[in-house]
Amino acid sequence: MRRLSLLLGLGLLAGCAGGHPGKYVVFFTPNSAQLDAPAQTVISQAAQRAVANNAKVRVEGYAAASHDLSADELLAIDRAKIVARQLAVDGVDAGHITQQPRGPMNNEDGALASRRVEIEVGGH
Repeated sequence: MRRLSLLLGLGLLAGCAGGHPGKYVVFFTPNSAQLDAPAQTVISQAAQRAVANNAKVRVEGYAAASHDLSADELLAIDRAKIVARQLAVDGVDAGHITQQPRGPMNNEDGALASRRVEIEVGGH
């Protein structure tokens, strides 16, 4: 039941992200910085908005806390870099992109939330 509420909550978070045209969320599989097709789609949508508005973009990478916090921090950095790189490939001016890794999250309910990168287009 707890996992179901987490998934529903994250669904709402994704829904809010979709409802706010400047905020996008990319999810990763555990311990991975590989982009899958849904991630590519989200990044492409964010890039289109950024290019259309010549907007600044902030990319924030997250990772879960495990026994090796330095590896977790590196994973958050890698996730942000991969997304930023793909935004640039999709046409966003690299000078308009800032990256921010967020510290590892030590929260059982945040397992899915800690495998994400948030993209904010404009507004900062």
